[in-house]
Amino acid sequence: MQRFFIELAYNGKNYNGWQIQENASTVQEVVNKSLSTLFRAPINVVGCGRTDSGVHARQFFAHFELDEKTLILEGDKALLKLNSILPGDIVIKQIIKVKDEAHARFDAISRTYKYYLSTCKNVFSTEFAYYYPFGNLDIKVMNEAASKLIDFTDFTSFSKLHTQVKTNNCKIHQALWAYENDLIVFTITADRFLRNMVRAIVGTLIDVGRAKLSIEEFIRIVESKNRSNAGYSVPALGLFLERIEYPESIFLNK
Repeated sequence: MQRFFIELAYNGKNYNGWQIQENASTVQEVVNKSLSTLFRAPINVVGCGRTDSGVHARQFFAHFELDEKTLILEGDKALLKLNSILPGDIVIKQIIKVKDEAHARFDAISRTYKYYLSTCKNVFSTEFAYYYPFGNLDIKVMNEAASKLIDFTDFTSFSKLHTQVKTNNCKIHQALWAYENDLIVFTITADRFLRNMVRAIVGTLIDVGRAKLSIEEFIRIVESKNRSNAGYSVPALGLFLERIEYPESIFLNK
C-alpha cells in the first residue's frame, strides 16, 4: 500500500466541521465516501487538523493509503472523476505520493488562518465575511495588541473549554491586521491552533479596536489563562484555513 496526500479546499457553510460526527454532515465523511466510491475500496482519510462548523478552507491536506495500481488504473482522469463525485462546495486539487511515515497532521510545520471582517454592507461577501457595523476600529492599536501574541506560548485564554488536548501551548509566528479592498483581514500563523482560538482572538482584538480594552488589559487576558476573561468568539463564516506548510522531504517525486 502506498500513502498519498490529497490537497483540497472547501466551503464550510453546509458542514458541521471537518471531523466525522454522528448525525451531522462533515467534510471528512463526504471525502471518505467519494474516494471509496472512485477507488472501489474503503478509504478513511486523516486530516491535517479539524475546522469547526461553518469554517472554510482554501488549503487543507489529508492522507490515506491505497494500492498504487488502483490509482494508476484511474490514470490522469482520477481527479476529474473524483471532483465529479464530490459536491460543488468541495474540490480536490491534487493527489500527491508521500513517504510511508508521512502524516498530514503531525508533519505540518505551520498553519495560517485568515479572518475576514466587513465594516460596510456588501451583498457579495455576506457568506464569507463577518459584517461588523458597530463603529470604527483602530487597526493600528489592534496590530500593536496582536504583535504581543508572539511573546506568549500558552493560549488557554482563547481555547474552547474541555477539549481533549495535552497542552494549550502554541508558537505564533505572525499576527496582523490589514486592509484588502473593502475588507479588514486578520492573518495569523502558528505551529498549531487550539479549538476556537482564532475566533476568540479576533473577538478580543475587536474589543481593543473599539477601545473597550487597552493593550495592557489584552496582555493580562493572555496571561490569565482564563477563557472567561477574553472576548466573544466571532462567527465562523469569516474564518478560512489559508495555508499548510510541510517539509519537502516527506514528498516523493516532487
